[in-house]
Amino acid sequence: MTSQLSPVLRIALVGMSGSGKTFWAKRLAASGRQSITCDDRIEERLSSHLAADGYSGINGVAAWMGWPDSATYAQREADYLAAEIAALDELLTELERDPRRELVLDTTGSVIYTGNNILMRLRRQMTIVYLAASAEEQQLLIKRYLTDPKPVLWRGAFQPKNGESSHQTVARCYPALVAARRQSYEALAHCTLPVADLHALSGTPERASSGAEAFLKKVRAQIEKKSGRASGL
Repeated sequence: MTSQLSPVLRIALVGMSGSGKTFWAKRLAASGRQSITCDDRIEERLSSHLAADGYSGINGVAAWMGWPDSATYAQREADYLAAEIAALDELLTELERDPRRELVLDTTGSVIYTGNNILMRLRRQMTIVYLAASAEEQQLLIKRYLTDPKPVLWRGAFQPKNGESSHQTVARCYPALVAARRQSYEALAHCTLPVADLHALSGTPERASSGAEAFLKKVRAQIEKKSGRASGL
């Protein structure tokens, strides 16, 4: 089964924006594995919307979506999610048709909102690895979002109070968004890796291959532990 890291390696990385999904997808790709970033496919599907407003790139997608209290945010959040669902559906169909295809998938933080059909297909086709940020690391994620925004689907978690600026509301509500998502990520994933445990494995670009293998070793160990095989059950 793919969830037990079969010889056909298919890994989907999930977690909040900034937790290291893209970094590890690139590390695994540098060691000779095919990698796809969902952000790229979503951006392609939104290209006409983005071009109309003069935006491009992932930061352009974030700028196009705007802050969650802007008048256009709700519709653009819905458009983004529709593009994400379509991109994942297309990709999963490709994997279902070619069981021998290997892939490392860098998902978005909002993958958990794509619906049960997509998520169950994703679990069947890939080993899902959740990169879990600590409370300290979550504070860094908030700072990154405020200074270098990436697309975020708030799904009603942005709840401003009278007199608050948008930045103040983000700083207050983002931890609640993380907490709400954590259970969904854990339920979706075949294994969870604390981001802090991966720092020592990151190494240098020249050592990408050894870092990638160490990462996969941790994934295998977690899956074995979870299944009970490591204890001989």
